[in-house]
Amino acid sequence: MSTLMLASELTGRVVVTLGGEALAKVKDTVFDAPAGRITGFTLSGRGLLAGPLRQSLPFTDVHALGPSAVMIRDKAALVEKRAVIEPGEAARGDVLGAPVLTDQGTEVGTVLDLVVASGAGGRVVGFEIATHAHLERRQRKVFIPRGQTLAVSGQALVVPTSARHFLADDLPNFAAQVEAFRERSRQGASDILSPGEDEGGRG
Repeated sequence: MSTLMLASELTGRVVVTLGGEALAKVKDTVFDAPAGRITGFTLSGRGLLAGPLRQSLPFTDVHALGPSAVMIRDKAALVEKRAVIEPGEAARGDVLGAPVLTDQGTEVGTVLDLVVASGAGGRVVGFEIATHAHLERRQRKVFIPRGQTLAVSGQALVVPTSARHFLADDLPNFAAQVEAFRERSRQGASDILSPGEDEGGRG
C-alpha cells in the first residue's frame, strides 16, 4: 500500500544502496507537471561542505522510499542529470507559490508542497495549498487532490472543480479523500457541479 508524503520531506534524505553504502543526499525533487509525477532527484554530496553532484537519480530506479533514506539497488542507478531534467520538467521549487485553479476558473489557493504516493511510480496525487481567505473565511493549509491528468495553464495548476469536495487537513485523512475522489472519478461522476450544488461545499 502506498504511503503519502510531502515532496519537501524527501529533500536531504540520504541515498543508500541495498548493501548499505551511502552515496549522496537528495538536493531537489524534479516534477513533471503535465504528467503529474516525480521524475527523479538531483543530488548533493554528503557533509557540510559537499556541493551539488553531476549525477541524478531517476525515480524509476528508486527501490524504496524510507522515513530517512532513499533506497537504490546499487551505484548504477545514478546517472547524468539530463536523464532526469528534460525540457518541460521543472524542479519542485518552480511550482511552489503557483496558483491552483479549478477547471471552472476559480482560484482556490497557492501551492505549498506536492503530495507523492511512495509506491506509485512517483505519482503526485495532490497538493498542499494555502487557501484564499475570501473562499474559506480564513486562510489555512489544506490538501487537495488532482485529477487523472494534470492540466497546466500558464503558471497555474488546474484541478477538477469536484476536487474541492475532497479536502483534508492532514495527510492521514487525505489518503482516504484521495481514494474517495478516485472512486468518484471511476464512477464517471461529472467534474461540473450539479444545479443547486454549492461550489464551496464538500463531499
